[in-house]
Amino acid sequence: MTDPQAIADSPGRKPRAAGMGFIMVAVLIDMISIGLIIPVLPPLVGSFASTPAEHLHAYQLVALAFGVANFFGSPFLGALSDRYGRRRVLLIGFCGLALSFFVTAMATALWMLVAVRLFSGAMQANAAVANAYVADITPPEDRAKRFGMLGAAFGMGFILGPVIGGLLGDIDLHLPFYVAGSMAIVNWCYGMFVLPESLKPEHRRAFDWRKVNPLSSLSRVRQLKGVGPMIWVVALSGLAQMVLQSSWVLYTHYKFGWGPRDNGLSLFAVGVMAVLVQGVLLKHIMKWLAPRSIILLGLASSVLTNALWGWSNAGWMMYAAIGVGVLGYAAGPAIQSLISNAADARNQGETMGAISSLNSMMAVAAPVIGPGLMTLVADLPAGDWRIGLPFYFCACLQALSLIFAWRHFARATPVVAVAEAPATGS
Repeated sequence: MTDPQAIADSPGRKPRAAGMGFIMVAVLIDMISIGLIIPVLPPLVGSFASTPAEHLHAYQLVALAFGVANFFGSPFLGALSDRYGRRRVLLIGFCGLALSFFVTAMATALWMLVAVRLFSGAMQANAAVANAYVADITPPEDRAKRFGMLGAAFGMGFILGPVIGGLLGDIDLHLPFYVAGSMAIVNWCYGMFVLPESLKPEHRRAFDWRKVNPLSSLSRVRQLKGVGPMIWVVALSGLAQMVLQSSWVLYTHYKFGWGPRDNGLSLFAVGVMAVLVQGVLLKHIMKWLAPRSIILLGLASSVLTNALWGWSNAGWMMYAAIGVGVLGYAAGPAIQSLISNAADARNQGETMGAISSLNSMMAVAAPVIGPGLMTLVADLPAGDWRIGLPFYFCACLQALSLIFAWRHFARATPVVAVAEAPATGS
């Protein structure tokens, strides 16, 4: 089969240079499609359960299936992108997403949901490959800003996806999955016919099966100069984020009686703040604060935000707490740039895949921890402050992340990029 990208880059035609605009469009479409299902997946799982306890256990199982498969799949796909390029692996992810959404929409039993989430988790490493794409086209000194721009694209998708999914879910619980699958197909077409490759041939390396083990990949990342204990920061803050995501819809339902529409709107507000900080404010924040300070203040901000979410006794307080966590949205790009700068141009895919795998490991634990904590407080009266237990747990995790980061920065010297990146993209 003829590769449209090869045709576009054939002799006599000027090849398209990989740039931020291309990958941001791909990420935006990807995140909208993923965000569409967030407000409706828990109710869909609940349609196969007869009691609240069965609902929680079924949701744990479905989320666990994705996390386990993604834990093993992310380093493998990341290493493949180091060998064959980012674009081809992204196409695999878009195709896997489309198929998983359509099968989910047509599922008639819980085992079908579990099976398709296993498949989706194994095929999907788009976030890791997108981060490697950005590292390919960006010099080390600009990566925090560029990762912030990419985070803004993720956030914009997080804005549009859940609110659209919530509105569509009010019409039909299965409709968001059909729309999400259609958008994944659109993204596959965009990747096939428009998206340029970012990884130059001279920066590619042979695929080694011995290096796709997720634990060995993480060990190599931890050994990168200047990273060390920051792996714990990624793990703990990632677990906090995953527990929050796995608990949000359940928590707001039990405490405030929210449905798909209200949850879609609340997640819309979270996405707006993420886009505002990462896409607009981060470049100004970096003029005043060093990356280390952004990370420390951002983690401290996240501690307070999670505690306030758990304590809230009215729906409007959930929105107010979002504004408290401004710097929390800036910490992620700063951490990402620190780790990326420690890797060289030939193993960005493996490094980003290992980090994605670490987050997937947290995604394995989160569906057990978050809904598990909810089962301890689900029988309390609506509005009881103790129903916020999962969010108090998230605040503790972020506090531990803050301690690890502070101790690391107190002992470490600044990270210097080990290799100069390729020329920047537009």
